Amino acid sequence: MNTPSTEQALHAVALLVPDYDEAIAFYCDLLGWQLAEDIDQGHKRWVRILPPGAQQGSLILAQASGATQTTAIGNQFGGRVGLFLTTDNFARDHARMLGLGVTFEELPRYEPYGTVAVWQDPFGNRWDLLELTAS
Repeated sequence: MNTPSTEQALHAVALLVPDYDEAIAFYCDLLGWQLAEDIDQGHKRWVRILPPGAQQGSLILAQASGATQTTAIGNQFGGRVGLFLTTDNFARDHARMLGLGVTFEELPRYEPYGTVAVWQDPFGNRWDLLELTAS
C-alpha cells in the first residue's frame, strides 16, 4: 500500500478526573503545569494543560460524567502506568515532586532506556517520571 508522505503528531490525551478545578489545582497550581486553554462550552469545559517547558503533547482534563466514566477515574489504563512524563533532570524533578507531597510507588530505578519511578496523581492515575538515556 502506497501512502502519501504525511506529518503527524499526537496533540493530546484525555484524562478523566472527578473535577476540573481540583485537577487544575494539582497539575497547574502544585506541579507548575501550564493551563493552555480553559473554555466553557456550556455543558462541559475544554481544559488543556502542558507540562513545564512543553510545546506539544498536552493533556485534556475531562470531568467524568455518569457512572461509567466516574468508575474509570484512576483506572483508564487497567491498572498499568499509562502516562509518561519525561524530564531533562530526574533527580531534580523527583526531589521537587516528593517535597510537594506527590506519592511515588517506588524508589528510582535504572533501566536500559533511562531513570524511572512510578507516581500517582490524587485521582489514582499511574505515571512514570522518566529521564530517557541519551541515544
